[in-house]
Amino acid sequence: MGDRDIDKAKDEFFSEAQEIVDGLSRDLLALDEVIKTGGSDAELVNDVFRAVHTLKGLSGLFGAAMMSGLSHELEDLLDDLRLGRIELTPVVLDLLFRAVELYGKILSAAKGDGPEPADEVKTLLVSLGQVAQNKAGGGGSVVAQYELDPGLLGVLTEYEEHRLRTNLQAGLSLFKLRVAFQLATIDSALDELKAKTRPHGEIITYLPTGEGTDPDAVELEILVATRTPLATLRAQITGFNITIDEVRRRDAGPQEAYQPAGPSIIPTKGGQEVSDFFPPPATFDALPQQARTSVPPPPTAFQSGAPPPIRERDQTARMENAREPGPRELSLKSVSQTVRVDIRKLDSLMNIVGELAIVRSMLARMGERVRARPELRDFASDMERVHRAFDRHLMQMQNGILEVRMVPLGQVFDKLARIVRQLSREADKQVNFVITGAETEIDKLIVEELSDPLMHMIRNAIDHGIEDRDGRMRVGKPIVGTIALNAFQKGNHVVIEVEDDGAGMDPRRIVEIAVRRGMVVADEAQSLTAKEILALVFTPGFSTRDEATSLSGRGVGMDIVKTNIAKLGGVVDITSELGIGTKVTIVLPITLAIISVLFVEVRDQIFSVPLASVEEAIVFDESAVRLVEGREVMTQRGATLPIARLARMFRMEERPRKNHRSYVVIGTVGERRVGFVVDKLIGQQDIVVKALGKSLTDVRGFAGATELGDQRVGLVLDVASLIDEVLASEQQRLAERGLQ
Repeated sequence: MGDRDIDKAKDEFFSEAQEIVDGLSRDLLALDEVIKTGGSDAELVNDVFRAVHTLKGLSGLFGAAMMSGLSHELEDLLDDLRLGRIELTPVVLDLLFRAVELYGKILSAAKGDGPEPADEVKTLLVSLGQVAQNKAGGGGSVVAQYELDPGLLGVLTEYEEHRLRTNLQAGLSLFKLRVAFQLATIDSALDELKAKTRPHGEIITYLPTGEGTDPDAVELEILVATRTPLATLRAQITGFNITIDEVRRRDAGPQEAYQPAGPSIIPTKGGQEVSDFFPPPATFDALPQQARTSVPPPPTAFQSGAPPPIRERDQTARMENAREPGPRELSLKSVSQTVRVDIRKLDSLMNIVGELAIVRSMLARMGERVRARPELRDFASDMERVHRAFDRHLMQMQNGILEVRMVPLGQVFDKLARIVRQLSREADKQVNFVITGAETEIDKLIVEELSDPLMHMIRNAIDHGIEDRDGRMRVGKPIVGTIALNAFQKGNHVVIEVEDDGAGMDPRRIVEIAVRRGMVVADEAQSLTAKEILALVFTPGFSTRDEATSLSGRGVGMDIVKTNIAKLGGVVDITSELGIGTKVTIVLPITLAIISVLFVEVRDQIFSVPLASVEEAIVFDESAVRLVEGREVMTQRGATLPIARLARMFRMEERPRKNHRSYVVIGTVGERRVGFVVDKLIGQQDIVVKALGKSLTDVRGFAGATELGDQRVGLVLDVASLIDEVLASEQQRLAERGLQ
């Protein structure tokens, strides 16, 4: 295997392992909710077991020894949980969450992004060993009280025995369902049976009886534990060639069997997966291909070459009678219709599309010159037709690549749910985390950069916003605080809101701290609006805590939020009401790859303004300009509009321009508006934004650059940062530059 193949295999490993870890985190969060309500969910525990089991095999295959060793110990713990030897307590769940966190660190270390957490893994392994020492063995006396076929008990897996014992100890009734399925429709029939049985109880196992006479059918005996009475079960599970018997206690009287009246009906619709038929018994491994493709392998069957356990061999042998080899069994066709693509490859394709967009513009200009020649009218017509076709196909390619780059925000939100659980426990506060809009899609690159800003906001909400138990009781609030994370699309932007029902922000306290730390002068502080006061929390070094805590108070959180969001072309806004709560709103572009811009000219220099941030462009009337508190403003549609002359902002050469019409491009981000004065409007175009390079990354006001197609380069304006610059007070700007 060459170096390129090895690198590709490693990328696949990282991608697949990360997917498994993310899924594991979601399952643990679901388990946490179940524990809070005092319930249990055997399926979720088994899903966690499977994820760790798969991760162990994957890491062993790629030589990730630390991950493989950790997974092995976790697998033992989860097996004890599945079989009831260990109780799923908050302490045990904390260890599982800690393992998820360490998985992330191990993957980062393997990619060279950090040190290996060897000491942390050792500490966790010691804790896992201490939990294992306290496990208790399970008994089976309750099972002996029921008239169950010894042959059936002999082929149950250890896990199935545990679920049977647990349900009987809980006082549930036991029923045997005997049903025949046609091999041609067994997938849809199992789905139908699952939908009708699952709401009433848990399927312990399903086994072939080996007594069917129809070679084209298989008869199964299904063991179900439920609280539903027999009469209700009869009424609900209809439409099958089925017989239902109640499994009697040894001292109970006889029960009649149930045989549906009328002809047997075998459903033929659908082909959904039966993955939630839980747990899938090992015996289904010997079913015909149609049945086997719908049932996942048993949790313990990881090594494909290993023979079945002794307790399952008889069961497997019984299934051989139902096997009918056919051509479908030899199919190697993959069931997956997805591929993983490195985002860098998509970036490369996007750059190519950007180059083609430049070619399109050049073709348009050439067409204009050709149309000006009467003798080339026919050629100009053909050229125009080719240009329209090229433009249409280029647009389809551009939209297709953008669609591939889009991912749901849930990728970040799921990770934040785990952080909320951890931080709230550290702060000894009860927090309910509510997520809406997780399906909202945004560019993959933006999603990756959102994690840190959102984590800072969540940390501040828990530490500064949500009151402790006593504080909430004093003001009549529920003991459990709420943090709501909401996302939705608004035009070409995505809006993300983080809202809490905590104490809110005290404007007087903010002003007092800002004045004491020299962030604003006392005289100006008296004239600040409520919005300007709240904006002070984004000033570098601002913190309402005199002493740092383990969660916050170091004066770096909200400044980082604003800086990182600004780099993504977005803006952050805060609203707060004392005693009610705080809401932080982030507005981001859907993508940074291809954007529509308005080309403008300022002193013979070309700039591009993202259309997503442009409200409109109007003719500039110099006589309408007036000064308000030292700022140039004009009235536009009854509202005051601050004015910024780009030539002056960029310190370009001032030249008299007599009898020359100028324009005002009204930029808007959220509720903030500024009119930018430019010399000329050139036109609209889709462009690919390219980075300015490391030496220019700290230059404010520019989001990147783009090629203009005539050997020139145009700078892309960062409207959000320019609006910040215009609306900031003089003292604030001096403070940010360290000159006050």
